[in-house]
Amino acid sequence: MRPALPVTKQMNPVLCLGELLIDFIVDDGATSLEEASHFAARPGGAPANVAVALARLGVPAAFCGAVGDDPFGARLRKILVQNGVAIEALISLPETDTTLAFAWKNASGDGNFRILRRADTGLTPPMVDSADVPSRSAIVLGSVGLTDEPSRSALYHAVDLARANNVPVVLDINIRPSLWGSRDEAMEACRYIMDRATILKLSVDDAAFLFGQRDPDQIFDQPFASNPILLLTDGARGSWLRTSTGQVDHVAAFSIEAVEPTGAGDAFTAAIISRFLRSNRAPDKSDVRFASAAGAITATRMGAIESLPYLREIEQFHGAV
Repeated sequence: MRPALPVTKQMNPVLCLGELLIDFIVDDGATSLEEASHFAARPGGAPANVAVALARLGVPAAFCGAVGDDPFGARLRKILVQNGVAIEALISLPETDTTLAFAWKNASGDGNFRILRRADTGLTPPMVDSADVPSRSAIVLGSVGLTDEPSRSALYHAVDLARANNVPVVLDINIRPSLWGSRDEAMEACRYIMDRATILKLSVDDAAFLFGQRDPDQIFDQPFASNPILLLTDGARGSWLRTSTGQVDHVAAFSIEAVEPTGAGDAFTAAIISRFLRSNRAPDKSDVRFASAAGAITATRMGAIESLPYLREIEQFHGAV
């Protein structure tokens, strides 16, 4: 395993909170679970993917969450350690199974997921307290942990601690429709963190579920979009950001032969965070281009954690296209 490159300046670890799970990824070419007959079991979970991606970019990372006291939990714990992610705040819950997810690529090439919730919902506010949020360079959360208690309260608590101590909050919305009873329920749960986020990243599919909008200009006009740094992604169709002048700019995606999209959005998020922490300014088009390269590399491999790129790979890919 190639070691992560050293950081360019001293920084405290970024804390990623939420789900750590086993992805069962369809690898027989089927475009639906009804048709799938073969799966590859791989470590994943969006916040955990971001933690590993950060470590591979040379940014210190730590993880706070819960796995089962089972073979899958032991495997996931080992994977994080091997990738240089601090796991002092990773808890193994007795008599609980590790969360599982099924992932597949639809006919359009977009990723789909169905999650079987288990240990990850057991994250509690006291577990968050043990992770020392005030000392972190940033915290990273997703929306999956907001579907159930006590994990929802734990993530809200982490955001409150971060805000009280001027720690940047990064929210990477990953809407999994099967986990939500309705759009209104999802919006109500996500809104608390959306209103407090420093950086908000979501996909066009996420926005379509939450707001009924797929047009980037209309998404950027949503009331929530006035405060945080907002980044919008749409796979092979590229990404959008609001510049310092208020203009919404599009950044084209790289042309690749995609193999499997699981983890590509998480690599994008980690790359944006790495540039943000090192520059201490809002991302610009060059940062989004760099993040798009990270996502593109990830999509050319079977995900999720194994597919995440190292800094040198991104620089070589980015410079060659």
